[in-house]
Amino acid sequence: MDRLRSAFNSVMRSERYSRFTLQPAEDGERRGEVNLDAAAEEHGSPSFRPAPVQQNRRLLICLVLSATLLLLLGLIVGCATSRKHQAKPPGCEPKTTSAPPEAQPAEVQPQLDWKDLTKALADQVTKDTLEVTLRNLDLNSRSAGSPEDLILGNRIFDTFTELKMNPWTDIHYIELQRPDSKRPNQIEFGSEVFKPSGFLAYSATGRVQGRLVYANYGRQTDLDLVEKIVKLEGCVLLIRAGNLSFAEQVENGARRGASAVLIYPDVEDFRLNEDIELYGHVHLGSGDPYTPGFPSFNHTQFAPTQSSGLPKILAQTITAKTAKSLFQQMGGPEAEASSGFKGKLPSVTYSLGGAKNITVEVNNQLVSTEIHNIFGVVKGFSDPDRFVVLGAQRDAWGPGYAKATVGTSVLLELAKAFHAMVEKQGFRPRRSIVFASWSAGEYGSIGATEWLEGYMSSIDKKVFTYISLDRMVMGRGSLIASASPLLLSLMESTMKEVEAPLGSGTLYEMMGGAGWEEKVMRPMAMDDPAYPFMAFSGIPSVSFHFITRNAEYSTYYGTLLDNSDHLNYQTNQHTAEIAATAARFAGLMALRLVHDHLLSLDVSRYGRVLTRDVSRVYKRVQALLQSGELKDVGPYWLSRARGSFQRAAESISSAVQNTDLTDPEACRILNDRIMKVEHCLLSPYVSPVETPFRHLVFGRGSHTLGSIAASADMEGLRTQLALATWNLQSCSNTMMGNIWELDNEI
Repeated sequence: MDRLRSAFNSVMRSERYSRFTLQPAEDGERRGEVNLDAAAEEHGSPSFRPAPVQQNRRLLICLVLSATLLLLLGLIVGCATSRKHQAKPPGCEPKTTSAPPEAQPAEVQPQLDWKDLTKALADQVTKDTLEVTLRNLDLNSRSAGSPEDLILGNRIFDTFTELKMNPWTDIHYIELQRPDSKRPNQIEFGSEVFKPSGFLAYSATGRVQGRLVYANYGRQTDLDLVEKIVKLEGCVLLIRAGNLSFAEQVENGARRGASAVLIYPDVEDFRLNEDIELYGHVHLGSGDPYTPGFPSFNHTQFAPTQSSGLPKILAQTITAKTAKSLFQQMGGPEAEASSGFKGKLPSVTYSLGGAKNITVEVNNQLVSTEIHNIFGVVKGFSDPDRFVVLGAQRDAWGPGYAKATVGTSVLLELAKAFHAMVEKQGFRPRRSIVFASWSAGEYGSIGATEWLEGYMSSIDKKVFTYISLDRMVMGRGSLIASASPLLLSLMESTMKEVEAPLGSGTLYEMMGGAGWEEKVMRPMAMDDPAYPFMAFSGIPSVSFHFITRNAEYSTYYGTLLDNSDHLNYQTNQHTAEIAATAARFAGLMALRLVHDHLLSLDVSRYGRVLTRDVSRVYKRVQALLQSGELKDVGPYWLSRARGSFQRAAESISSAVQNTDLTDPEACRILNDRIMKVEHCLLSPYVSPVETPFRHLVFGRGSHTLGSIAASADMEGLRTQLALATWNLQSCSNTMMGNIWELDNEI
């Protein structure tokens, strides 16, 4: 005891002490920090000041008394508490122990199962809610960068703000081409002068003269037929709209040496009045053509450049009435009835022309324009840095009811639905959902493409799917779609869950059940709003359209007649109901993608597509080898690379079956492998400036498998075959994940 007392006194008399506090560091850790008093700071070292002995003794006495009082107080409180909870025995003696009552857990919102989620979404997105939103967003004008466009963008931003979706805006400064009001575009033929108000943005400008030649839809096969009869070099082509985009029609004409292209709507394809004008663009690409491959955040940062997809010839739309007048005067040999060249303009013989000159003058001017992309997000709870994007353009040439109003309305209703499901019904999405409102979609998906270009180096690591809401409703009775093969299984399962509009079973049943792909799926065209996401950025994408049976496009797109009256006529007054079905279809696909542990992207579905395209290349190369046109090269390596891809896909499928879904890290690693599939099919051997659509299968350029299979350039074919082989093999390596599992023996 004496030793203990001595040690205690020794401690109390100690002349050295220091005081530590926990301070937060920049990295979030809490670290001990020595606090020095003023004397220590003055002399540059801690001060050592022995406490007076008398003070230490008084302090000790006070501590002992305080401890004693606290002990007595604790005993008194303990006894009092024990009496309240025990009927017997009285007092503070110990009691026998028993199992404690089960703790009542805090009230937790139950996790919704899939059936609950689908019902919640269907309850939120209804015909009635969409009718209100469609009515509120119906505008007479909404051209890109106009005051109406900016006001609508602000309304969407405010809605996202009310929903607490942390909205933000991407601002881009782009070049749009518009007619010059002081110098209108015009066509001179004989004694007549035509001054159309419709136009094609990004046409070359100037004045040219050439022989007028009719070339049907301007397809390669059409031009081949005409060129056997009429010389095309320097001519002005008259082409009817349809089958191809305006940009593709103009490019085909330019390749044959035409000096200008005139495009009109034939009554066989467009049931319009003869004086209806057409509007569009002829940039063979997407995004601002004056900042190709990089974003137009600020033009002053970049040297002047132009997209390789800008046409070098003039292009102009004309009315059916003007085309009729040209046909009646052009002369030349008449097209054969079996050629498919004859339309249904009254009192027209559809001559091929080539006998008389026509003059075309295009005076469009570039206008620097500020556009706003608006975003909102419902954040995920497990992987918030991974997200699906639902997007819709909000601009149009005129009212744009089918082109923009429906998609924007669905965008807002889905945003409200997902917000309500999270805030009120306990939905906890694993990944985030981004809602995007694009501007300048009519000029070639400029707003969306500029966003993709702005985040090119990282966006494929975060965005795992894009769902386009544009042109969702064109009519009634049928459904057409374009998508990455990765999304086909998801589409099929979703079609089985969504009721068809107007009470005709499910969408799956409406479109023929097991044979739905043949009826529904179409190749994704370059003018599809989802195309740049897939072919430029390597993001699995889908777009779909409810449409009139046996139709492929809307009659009123690209005109000022795209309004609510005409769409209601096409849907038999069921626009809101069909839009609600379209919203549920898109919403359920997004829901599945953010709800499940593993991404609903089926890698195995790429096998059939690659087998088809590689087989075409193989047959082409074999034929060239046998004819002697190609030597010292074989298609075997490409076939083996396809085999490596197939084994890598099987490896992912096997991992999906064997992954422990309760292990978040294992799921994330596997999802990373799945997310890389589409992006690794982008060719690393071509420039995004010169060849923006780099996708090996769905891109555009000499690097694609389709182009290699049709190539007539033997040296170019040899090079592209080698690059495509290693593109496919390196994609297989990326899909395998671990470097020690790579299969490079091609």
